[in-house]
Amino acid sequence: MPLLYSIGKLTVGNALMVGWKPRVEGLEHVPRTGGAIFAGNHLSVADELFLGASVPRHLAFWAKSDYFVGDGVKGFLSRKLMEGLGAIRVERAGGRAALTAFDAAIPALKAGDLVAVYPEGTRSPDGRLYRGRTGVARLAVAAGVPIIPVGMLGTEVVQPIGRLYPKLMRGVVTVKFGKPIETVGRADDRTSLRELTDQVMGEIQKLTGQEYVPRYAPKREQ
Repeated sequence: MPLLYSIGKLTVGNALMVGWKPRVEGLEHVPRTGGAIFAGNHLSVADELFLGASVPRHLAFWAKSDYFVGDGVKGFLSRKLMEGLGAIRVERAGGRAALTAFDAAIPALKAGDLVAVYPEGTRSPDGRLYRGRTGVARLAVAAGVPIIPVGMLGTEVVQPIGRLYPKLMRGVVTVKFGKPIETVGRADDRTSLRELTDQVMGEIQKLTGQEYVPRYAPKREQ
């Protein structure tokens, strides 16, 4: 586990667990060793905070490339923070450039690390669960690791869109982990990846009880 991440677990992570007292269910489904992908619904920026605090191992999150290339002191600190946390850089341009994130994630997963992915691609605008994008399935099959469904509840109340910091509300957030979905031996053609993605989204819905919307979530306005 990266040193800075360890420090964050001891400080911010423990503060979240003690101060906000989230309920954590299904922790037995989190593998003690080996690589895995955590695929969850996305309601709030706080999802990453409470998910990272709940998982006892290092969990690599995706971070846009802007955090790695800034200028001056602020840019330097941001870059060192992302590197120290073991974040995976994602190019905002998309297409071929965005595939560099996959290139970084696959060896990390094969080496036994954990990676968090939000299949919806963006935060839900209305609390419903939207159709998942197949990147999570493609990554899992390529790395040969299981997918752990994650259900987040209450994070949109603790930290609504637009709020910089979570409100101090104890017992509001629930983090649920589902049974691992094995991917070894799965085909990587378009149809198979869509079926696997839909299976993942179905398991997430079982954990959250959200209304499912069979279309992609609209992108948020900048």
